[in-house]
Amino acid sequence: MTTYNPPIDDVEFVLYDVLEIDDEWQKLDIPMDRELARSVLEEGGRVARDVMEPLSQSADQEGATWDDGNVYAPTGFKEAFDVLTQGGWLGTGGNPAYGGQGMPKILTTVIEEMFWGANTNLWLYAALTSGATYCIDAHASAELKARYLPAMYEGKWTGAMALTESHAGTDLGLLRTRAAHVGGNTYAITGTKIFITSGEHDLAENIVHLVLARIEDAPQGTRGISLFLVPKYLVRDDGSMGHRNGFASGSIEHKMGIRGSATSVINYDQAEGYLIGEPNAGLRCMFTMMNYARLSVGVQGLGLSERAYQMASTYAKERVQGRPPSGPVDSEKDADAIIEHPDVRRMLLTQRALTEGSRAFSLFVAMHLDRAQHGTDAHAEQSTRYVELLTPIAKAFITDRAMECALTAQQCFGGHGYIAETGIEQIVRDTRISQIYEGTNGVQAMDLLGRKVLQDGGKTLAALIAELRQTQVATSYAKRVGEVFDLWLESTEWLGNRAQEEPDLIGAAAVDYLNLSGYVLYAWLWARMAHMDTGERGKRALAQFYFDRLLPLADYHATCIRTGSASLSSPASSWF
Repeated sequence: MTTYNPPIDDVEFVLYDVLEIDDEWQKLDIPMDRELARSVLEEGGRVARDVMEPLSQSADQEGATWDDGNVYAPTGFKEAFDVLTQGGWLGTGGNPAYGGQGMPKILTTVIEEMFWGANTNLWLYAALTSGATYCIDAHASAELKARYLPAMYEGKWTGAMALTESHAGTDLGLLRTRAAHVGGNTYAITGTKIFITSGEHDLAENIVHLVLARIEDAPQGTRGISLFLVPKYLVRDDGSMGHRNGFASGSIEHKMGIRGSATSVINYDQAEGYLIGEPNAGLRCMFTMMNYARLSVGVQGLGLSERAYQMASTYAKERVQGRPPSGPVDSEKDADAIIEHPDVRRMLLTQRALTEGSRAFSLFVAMHLDRAQHGTDAHAEQSTRYVELLTPIAKAFITDRAMECALTAQQCFGGHGYIAETGIEQIVRDTRISQIYEGTNGVQAMDLLGRKVLQDGGKTLAALIAELRQTQVATSYAKRVGEVFDLWLESTEWLGNRAQEEPDLIGAAAVDYLNLSGYVLYAWLWARMAHMDTGERGKRALAQFYFDRLLPLADYHATCIRTGSASLSSPASSWF
């Protein structure tokens, strides 16, 4: 397996040339500059390359283990996790009032990309902590914040999100976990949750679960769900650890991928929990964490795309096989490296164009998260709407393209890509989950079209496109970018006009609409990157490839949208 190479130069091109982020930091009064950012990224890259990546393949082979309710991470993870905690990497974006470092979201997104790419299995033990602390900071009482956030930012305690039950996945209104009021803000939580990432492990002193449950006599459905903080060990008033709380891991799942990450069934038996936010407002609080997690999963896909590309590119330069159709490149050798073959170049260029597009897009969304948090009221409100619109695209489109990149990278290896030793098949398996958890990509598509676009009549989308039209892009692509912006708006208008008379239309068109959205956004980003590149970075050549070979898929998805729902709804269920 090739050594992971942190893509810092490509990252800095997006940050400073494409997004001009140092101007943003100055406008938003964020205490960050290029020199400090570079030192953070270089150290993060070193940790990713030297500490995390060497454990990736062995962790997959060993997996997490379960023994009578205790869960053990793979060999070497404890020492590597200690490096993460000692370096403060779990609290980079946290609230400084409680010990966090307060770094801008756009910088923590880059750190996440490197950590996801180097070792997804290890970073999963830490990643949900950031989302959990964000939710606690936004919605919990001052007492809970003071008691839990400092140790979570430090990495001594980690976080987990407990939503899913065997009968309640996407439809959380069906959940049965109960919360009995004990007194004050304290409740006794009883029920069983499944698919709980990092719900039990041996890497941290305490694990803080955020649990969705239903208070007695609460309304049915999603209107009756509340959110609770449920620690593995109770915490005394002086901050010291108390006795073990009433929950345990009943088992861990045996999975296709991310095998080094423990995914638990958690049984709560009158576990002590503390209400976060108002009663029956749990979903609103949880979606603070979910939106963070969904962008993070998109970045997970990005990190794995970059890792897969690096592996495929290295292999294509080293593997000698056959001659390209145009003739020998090195006549003194019996064969040429497969990178000289046009189809191998097609595969590598596809990976790189999609991966760099995903990086630019994820950082664009992160920039708006920073604007939403640090900007003036009007600009913050607009950026908040943009983030809500773009988050389902970031989660679903990036991870779908990540799976495409992982499979394409595997194809570059030929038969060697199907065996474990090369490591690329692990990337394929680890990437697959990103399309499924934190809301399947089909659900993301329906959320985008039904809630984020049509619910406000497309106003937020129209405002975003109007803003993007004002940016400078390469003149050779400006006309085409304008055309696909128009195509996006026309498709939106057509769907809005037809949706009421054709009830199944949103469900039938949602995935195509999300893909159309993604390809159009990447077109704008590639036109912007081509404009800002002076030529030596190769971005202009990649932009040409994107516009020639990948952007035509936007027209394909727009065509599919206009076929309506009949071909999906007319076959009888008994036919299947």
